[in-house]
Amino acid sequence: MPHIKNALIRYRIIDRMLRNKYKSYPSKEELRTACEEALFGSEDGAHICASTIEKDLFNMKMEHDAPIRYSKKNGGYFYEDPEFSINDVPLSEDELASIRFAVSTLQQFREVPFFQQFGSAIDKIVDRVAVGDTDESQEISKYIQFEAAFSTGGNDYLPLLLEAIRSKKRVWFLYTSFQQQVSKPRNVSPLFLKEYRNRWYLICFDRQKQDILTFALDRMSELQMLDEPAEIPSDFNAAHYFQNAVGITAYKGKPEKIILKADPVAARYIASQAFHSSQKLIKTEGDVQYFELQILLSEEFIRNLLGYAGEVEVIEPLELRNMMKERATALLSRYK
Repeated sequence: MPHIKNALIRYRIIDRMLRNKYKSYPSKEELRTACEEALFGSEDGAHICASTIEKDLFNMKMEHDAPIRYSKKNGGYFYEDPEFSINDVPLSEDELASIRFAVSTLQQFREVPFFQQFGSAIDKIVDRVAVGDTDESQEISKYIQFEAAFSTGGNDYLPLLLEAIRSKKRVWFLYTSFQQQVSKPRNVSPLFLKEYRNRWYLICFDRQKQDILTFALDRMSELQMLDEPAEIPSDFNAAHYFQNAVGITAYKGKPEKIILKADPVAARYIASQAFHSSQKLIKTEGDVQYFELQILLSEEFIRNLLGYAGEVEVIEPLELRNMMKERATALLSRYK
């Protein structure tokens, strides 16, 4: 089964590379290196050889009707039909068996600390396979509906941005902000990518402003990777950048102590779905509960609080309390 599973993973990697319009015509060696790096974390050819890739390309053509061709002019492979993707091909019984094997393996790691950050994703995969593995799977949508993530656009830029980050190259693009609605050119050093509420963001260093900025991919256009080395701030740490943030807004500064007073129903929701990993229950008075957080103040956090309307009160800091008063006054004025 692992042999089948590895082959299927290689097919997907090869498919992704053949469809990458930003780095077209990958060579056999590039395909081999990408597969070995993804599966074994190495590139020396100890696990995957060129003949394996040749067999994979042949099997993809024979088993999945993949329109793979070789370009002598460009020295690499491509899809004759640019719209083809192996992901659109129905899964075979062997592939379904392989997925079930992988899912059963994932279930064993649900409670392992390192994998807990992927818990919800693992649960979705497990549930999807479990409910779909029946004779009535064609009609399963009549009885159960999974949460759908609607793409806001810009996802096509992910491969190029990831490549720029890995190769430490600068990128150029036009960016249209929500406020001004005017496209402006940006020349930045990409640092890393972050997803928040089904929208992807680029965190990067802006030489002109000498600061770390965040840009939404769906508001970018005409993205290009430049042949210029990126500037990486010496004190930047991707793993720690968002540790005190709620949402996509992060900045230099110390997190603030937030104390919230929540009514009974809201308290149960907040306890079950914490605003932040620093959240803790500090006091209970009858049915009312008090929570403390250590976070950076952000628009995303304010919007989360507003979702509870009058069921949650900000006790401190005063700055945030005043912000909530202003929002509440503005809201009330619309409903007079």
